[in-house]
Amino acid sequence: MPTSTWFRLNVAKRERVLEVAMREFGEHGYSTGSLNTIAREAGIAKGSLFQYFSDKLEFFAFVCDETSRRIREEMERRIARLDFDQSFEEWLFDVLCEWTEYMADHPLERAVTAATNFELDNAVRSVVRDTANQHYLQVLHPTFQLWQERGDIREDADLDVMATLMLMALPYLALAPYYDGLDPIMDLRGRTPAEQRPVIRQLIAGIRPLFAPLK
Repeated sequence: MPTSTWFRLNVAKRERVLEVAMREFGEHGYSTGSLNTIAREAGIAKGSLFQYFSDKLEFFAFVCDETSRRIREEMERRIARLDFDQSFEEWLFDVLCEWTEYMADHPLERAVTAATNFELDNAVRSVVRDTANQHYLQVLHPTFQLWQERGDIREDADLDVMATLMLMALPYLALAPYYDGLDPIMDLRGRTPAEQRPVIRQLIAGIRPLFAPLK
């Protein structure tokens, strides 16, 4: 948790520090991300960072949490605009298309998402991934429950299994088009959001037996 000194900074300065930190940690991760670089590019003394955060891990965790919060809030806004009168299958397709379009348009958020997923230190990764997962689940669980109550997800469907699969699918769809070696099967590397849509259709068709109402 940042210190009170952090929250007393003016908004523009906080945003500048955060943006620089997102870029540095997004490019280099926690272990090799440089506080010296962040301080220099943000135009502050390195010692100031330790007036805002107790140590590097707390700073990194805050950057990842703030990034996940921004992603969640934007996705909530996008989801709220979608047509809830269509089928769950079509709605889920629209959600995942919005997700891939968001990640294509927000390289900083995408890079921090990569940093949280690729971090080699298990203890560090656990801290930041747990936080990111909670942001995702705040959207997934209640929405799946709503669709189940409406009858588009059958009563005996295991919503925990569906949420687990989504927690695996979201980072995959966010990162596979931009990082080598993540997708040896669907060949998403280098595809635009529009070109990713057939793969999204294929993935939804593959999990359809988990949720489709029995006829």
